[in-house]
Amino acid sequence: MRGTEREMDVAKRAQTIDWLKTEIVDQMARLFRALWEGSTARLTDSLASLISSSYVLGRRLGLSYKELDDAVLAKLRKLSQEGHTLEDDYGDLSRLEDHIRKR
Repeated sequence: MRGTEREMDVAKRAQTIDWLKTEIVDQMARLFRALWEGSTARLTDSLASLISSSYVLGRRLGLSYKELDDAVLAKLRKLSQEGHTLEDDYGDLSRLEDHIRKR
């Protein structure tokens, strides 16, 4: 790859990362609107888009999907061990960890 092609590739990758960051912010706004409206369908769609965009952004930043899954599992395990309120009150973190492991 020549210098100009390499520069164009770097610029395109940077533009893609910026676009994904914007998508994540947009999905957060959509999520908040869905919460305000009480729309389960919009809530589900916004969360799915937010999660998907986060995974793709991680990949664009050099992480594999497996690395991200492993980091999420490690985070859930750590928070559970530290006595996080969501774990202590509802068991949410261990349930999510179990769900991810079973995929």
